[in-house]
Amino acid sequence: MLDPALGMTRYKMATEVLVPTLGESITEATVGEWLKQPGEPVAADEPIASLETDKVSVEVPSPVAGVMGQHAVKVGDTVEVGALIATIESGDGAAATPKAEAAPAAAASPSTPQAAAPVAGGYGNHGEAPVTSDSPAALSPSVRRAVLEHGVDPSTVKGTGKDGRLTKEDVAAAASTKPAGAPAQEAPATPSVAASTGRKEERVKMTRLRQTIAKRLKEAQNTAAMLTTFNDVDMTAVIEARAKYKDLFEKKHGVRLGFMGFFVKAATMALKDIPSVNASIEGEEIVYHDYADISVAVSAPNGLVVPVIRDAQALSVAGIEKTIGDFGKRAKDGTLKMDEMRGGTFTISNGGVFGSLMSTPIINPPQSAVLGLHRIEERPVVRDGQVVVRPMMYLALSYDHRLIDGREAVTFLVALKNAIEDPTRILIDL
Repeated sequence: MLDPALGMTRYKMATEVLVPTLGESITEATVGEWLKQPGEPVAADEPIASLETDKVSVEVPSPVAGVMGQHAVKVGDTVEVGALIATIESGDGAAATPKAEAAPAAAASPSTPQAAAPVAGGYGNHGEAPVTSDSPAALSPSVRRAVLEHGVDPSTVKGTGKDGRLTKEDVAAAASTKPAGAPAQEAPATPSVAASTGRKEERVKMTRLRQTIAKRLKEAQNTAAMLTTFNDVDMTAVIEARAKYKDLFEKKHGVRLGFMGFFVKAATMALKDIPSVNASIEGEEIVYHDYADISVAVSAPNGLVVPVIRDAQALSVAGIEKTIGDFGKRAKDGTLKMDEMRGGTFTISNGGVFGSLMSTPIINPPQSAVLGLHRIEERPVVRDGQVVVRPMMYLALSYDHRLIDGREAVTFLVALKNAIEDPTRILIDL
C-alpha cells in the first residue's frame, strides 16, 4: 500500500478471514453487522463480524491479532461457507488510520465535501464513513438492545469495555442517572419530513431468520392437513401451588417457578399416552419416538426461535424451568447454538405472555403437533351446580390430520387438562 508520509510503497502481510462452518446443512449466511471497522486494532479471537443464519446469529472471530483491513462484503450480503469476508493486516492500527494526512488536503480546499475525507483515509471501497465505538454500527447486538430499551444516547456514555466500547452495564448506569426530561432533547435531531408530508413509509429488508420463518410456516400449511382442537383448563390448582411454593422453589433451585414447567411435564405424560402426537411423517413411514424433545417457542430480537428441551420426560419441573430460563436469556443475547434448535418432537408456544386469548398455532415441521397456551382470564364457570369465577386458560392443539385423528387430539388435550387441574397426577405419573 502507498504510505503518504514516506512517499513510498509499503507492503503488509494480511490474513484472510473466511466464513466459518455454520452447522450441519447450513451453507450460507447474511452479513448482519461489522463489529470492527477498517483501521481498528483487533485481538486474536475477537469478534469482528456477525452473520445471520437461518436460525441464529454467529460471530466471526479474528484468526490473528493485528489491524482490521478492508471489508470484502457489505452488511446484507449473502456469503457462503469458506468465502472471504475481510482481511486482518499486521500492525497496531496507527498506520491503518491516516486521518492526519488526509486532514491537510481537506483544509486546503474548503469547497471539498467533508464526506470525501473518510473514503481517502481507507475506510473501505463502499464509501463507508468511519465508525466510532459509540456509533450504532459499532455496538454489539446486546448493547444496541439496551440502548433502545433505556433510550440512552450512546455518544454521551463513556465505554468501559475493550477499546472503549460500550457495555450493557455502561448503558444501564447511564440510564439510572439520566434526567427525567432527557429524552425530549432528542426530538430536534429527527428530520421533520413527516410534518411536511403527513405520511411516510419505511422499507426494511427481511432478516434471514424472518425469511426462514416465513418459508417454513408456509411450507407447513402447504404440506400438512392442519386442524386445531380447543379446550380450556382451570388454573386454580397450579396457581395455588405456585403461590405456596415459589419462594422455597427459587431458594432451592435458583430459578423462579412458572407455569411452563407444569405444562411441559404434563405434556410429556400425555405424549406417552398418545404417541401419535409425538410422531412424524417421513415419506410413506410414520416415525414414533420413545422420548419427548419439547421445542419451546422463545421470542428473540430478530424473530421467533424454538430451542429444544432434550429428553424432557426425564426432567423434573425444576430441571425444565432451569432449561427454559437459560434459553430465554440466551435468546435475547443472541447466543443460542444451532444444535440447541435442531430436532424436537413436539412444540409448546405460549402466546399468553403477550396477552393472546385464543389462537391456532402452526406446526413446526417435521413435527405433527403444536400446543398453544394463552392468557389466564377469570371467567364464570359451573362447579357442582353453582356458577363460580375461576382463572381459566384456553388450550389449542394444532395437528397434522394425516397422522393424528380427532379422537387422539381430544384425548391428548383432556389428559393435559386433567394433569394441570390436579397437579398430583404429575407427581404420581397418572
